[in-house]
Amino acid sequence: MPVAVEAYPFLGAIAVLAVMASLGIGPWAALPIVLIALFVLWFFRDPERRIPSGEGLVLSPADGRVTGVEEVSGRVRVTIFLSVFDCHINRSPVAGRVIDRRYTPGRYRPAFDRRAGHDNERNHLTIGTADGEYGVTQIAGLLARRIVCRKSVGDTLLRGERIGMIRFGSRTDLLLPPGVRPLVGVGDRVRGGLTVMARRAMRDEIRDVATPEAAGGRGGA
Repeated sequence: MPVAVEAYPFLGAIAVLAVMASLGIGPWAALPIVLIALFVLWFFRDPERRIPSGEGLVLSPADGRVTGVEEVSGRVRVTIFLSVFDCHINRSPVAGRVIDRRYTPGRYRPAFDRRAGHDNERNHLTIGTADGEYGVTQIAGLLARRIVCRKSVGDTLLRGERIGMIRFGSRTDLLLPPGVRPLVGVGDRVRGGLTVMARRAMRDEIRDVATPEAAGGRGGA
């Protein structure tokens, strides 16, 4: 399975330790270090995923469990908690353009703590689309001490495209535009780039709902 490039420094250091332990103590001494290397490979896994096709789909930006669905200033925020066992690659929920990127230093409260979204180190991307702005916030947790964001303002994103990762336990928030309602609830397991979190209305659909003639035509059918 492919691994993220962020794993390479860890694997290099582990390889050096394994060789030193094997030469200095004996081959058996390298066994615990090999097990650590296997964990690093597993944690930094970066699987290829078949991104769902379809109009208006909003995909999960991360693997994990939904721990919160709440309205914030007329928009819905979906909170995803990533345990140390989840794949930590973050993905774009929609196709669009990065119109803002904000990094905020902060604390390292446990990612499941409600205060983490306000107090912890975090990186926020605003993705502009024809139908509104979507927000993805990478939030460091108690063990996560490194947020990686590979995208900058002006970059064009595909739906499900990798945008970065957070190391060793974290949280990712998805902020939906006004009028877009989530299809997931608290307790649901989601997978980045695969799980449909919401479905935004297309322009024709919005026009049909808003036009009295269209509404009357449906009623007479």
